[in-house]
Amino acid sequence: MAIDEKALQQVIDKDAIRDLVLLYSRAIDRQDIDLLKDLYTEDATDSHGDSFDGSAEDYCKFIAGSFPYMPYSGHHVCNHLIAVDGDEASGEVYALAYHLIPTREGGKEEDFMAVRYIDNYRSCAAPSTAAAHWAGRKGSELRGLHKPPFPARCARLTSLRRPRIRGPVMQPFVCWLIASRHTAQFSREAL
Repeated sequence: MAIDEKALQQVIDKDAIRDLVLLYSRAIDRQDIDLLKDLYTEDATDSHGDSFDGSAEDYCKFIAGSFPYMPYSGHHVCNHLIAVDGDEASGEVYALAYHLIPTREGGKEEDFMAVRYIDNYRSCAAPSTAAAHWAGRKGSELRGLHKPPFPARCARLTSLRRPRIRGPVMQPFVCWLIASRHTAQFSREAL
C-alpha cells in the first residue's frame, strides 16, 4: 500500500498546530511572555472578548501587565478541530480556563470560564533563534516536558490563535503560527 504523502503532511501539520495551542496555554499559565510572543505571526491580531482587541504584540504587553495580579491560571484544552488548506489553517478550540484574580476589596476570587477560540494559523519559516532557545535551557526547566520532535513543519498563530514549536533546528523547517484569535466567553447565565 502506497503512502499518501499529502494526507501524511496534513496529519503532521495538524499535530504541530495542536502543540501550538498547548504551548499557548503553557505560556499563559507559566507566565512565559517570551514563549507567548513566539507563537504569533508578526501581523497577528487577538480579540479576547471585551477584555482586549488589537495586535498580538499589544496583547502580549497587555497579558504581561496582568501577570503580577494573577498568581494562578490553568488553561485546559478540551476539543480542537483543525482544517488545513495549504499554508493556512483554521481551528476551533474549546477550553476550560481557571484564574485566581484580585477582588476590589483586596482579596482573591476564582474565575472559571468555558471558552471557545476561533483561530487562524499560517505556516512560515522557522526563526534562527529556535536552536539557541533549547540549547540555553537547564534540565530542571524542562521537567515534565520532552523536547519536541522536529517535524517538517510546525505551527504559529496569525490571528489570536496559537504558538510555535521551539527547538533546535536540525534542518530547515516551516513553522505554523497564530494569525488571528477570537475568544468567545460563555457566562454561567448563558448556559
